[in-house]
Amino acid sequence: MTDTTPAAEGTDTLTRLEQEGEIAADYLEGLLDIADLDGDIDMDVEADRAAVSIISDSTSRDLQKLVGRDGEVLEALQELTRLAVHRETGDRSRLMLDIAGFRARKREQLTEIGAKAAEEAKGTGQPVKLDPMTPFERKVVHDAVAAAGLRSESEGEEPQRRVVVLPA
Repeated sequence: MTDTTPAAEGTDTLTRLEQEGEIAADYLEGLLDIADLDGDIDMDVEADRAAVSIISDSTSRDLQKLVGRDGEVLEALQELTRLAVHRETGDRSRLMLDIAGFRARKREQLTEIGAKAAEEAKGTGQPVKLDPMTPFERKVVHDAVAAAGLRSESEGEEPQRRVVVLPA
């Protein structure tokens, strides 16, 4: 008989996400070897998703090649890593990949943008439309707007989808 208590389901989810992280780490280690780049893999589970980071203690800018201009290469590598996980598990992955702290820095910037847009919407009483963003970027902004006590929504079609911050 299978244990379906909430604690058991949480343990199963954690185990599945840790497995995703392991598969992703193996895939990324192979990629680093092929590209002859130095980097350490760090795995975690954050907000019900596997989070994998490639970090380097060297001052080399080699890992920046894996980030690309405005994170474009990082986004592509994240999708390839998710596909590698899917191939092994058969399940769709929501894994997040960070390289050289790019996403962490971007998250801080986007949180500030969301907070400023919320303040502007509060002050003017008018909706504030932001520039088009990736799904990751929009999620961070939506969270920042919610933390400021306002609502926001996404509008438009990819790649021109944007966040609109609504006044109270």
